[in-house]
Amino acid sequence: MGKKELIRLMLVSGTIIFVDQVTKKLIVMHLALHEYIVVIEDFFHITHVLNPGGAFGIFATQPQMVRKIIFLFLSSVVALFICWFYTRIARTHVFLSYGLALIFAGAVGNLVDRFQYGHVVDFLDFYVGTAHWPAFNVADSAISIGMAVLIYHVVFNKIPDF
Repeated sequence: MGKKELIRLMLVSGTIIFVDQVTKKLIVMHLALHEYIVVIEDFFHITHVLNPGGAFGIFATQPQMVRKIIFLFLSSVVALFICWFYTRIARTHVFLSYGLALIFAGAVGNLVDRFQYGHVVDFLDFYVGTAHWPAFNVADSAISIGMAVLIYHVVFNKIPDF
């Protein structure tokens, strides 16, 4: 991996991690837990929620120590794997490298929350009528976009051989 690819990883991931952490800090500082701001009536609120589990609340009912071990370990492993994968493809698969940088940033952003708060701060809250999407954050959005890029590469067989 060259200097250009390393700068790409640092800029993309650094920007996402920074925006993620700043927005979460603003939520924690300015909204009480479960307090919300209506952005678009009957569609989008900014709501302060805590997610002790993983995606969609998975493992949320497990004891805190079990969650901590599972999520700190898994987030660390994912971040390390993404970095390794990034070094292998960044020069030849630029679009995929952006996706991996987004996944890495999201994993790190939520990992910082788990170390700092013991849970993840979520606040983007979308719903239509009674249909409600679980609240999420900037890191979750980055992971989702990065995964879409990765899935695109897998579906269209654009993943390089190692």
